[in-house]
Amino acid sequence: MNSHVSDSEFENLINETDLGLLQDAPLAAAPAPEVARPNSQDLSFFGKLPVNVTLEVASTEVALKDLMEIDTNSVIMLDKLAGEPLDVKVNGALFAKAEVVVMNGNYGLRITELSGTGLSALSR
Repeated sequence: MNSHVSDSEFENLINETDLGLLQDAPLAAAPAPEVARPNSQDLSFFGKLPVNVTLEVASTEVALKDLMEIDTNSVIMLDKLAGEPLDVKVNGALFAKAEVVVMNGNYGLRITELSGTGLSALSR
């Protein structure tokens, strides 16, 4: 069953047969699905994430020999003057300065100054 089809007969078959292809019409691009992206200014998504808030009173460097000689009546001098604002840190990054207050028998912090670094420092 070898039958030879000439080029002209082949073209006639293609032109007469409806293959459902539209050669001249451009293919319509499928619309991109809408992706829900959080607004960079909308931080409500992060509002329930827990963070570690600590109050750093002061610090100092002590030789290990001196630390080994400490007993229950020892006093370690710190590098901050009495009455100076204390450092409030969030996940280890400086967030604010504050003073300690007592409210209903519990300690609290009164924020006196924000660090101004914003949330960018907290992500490090």
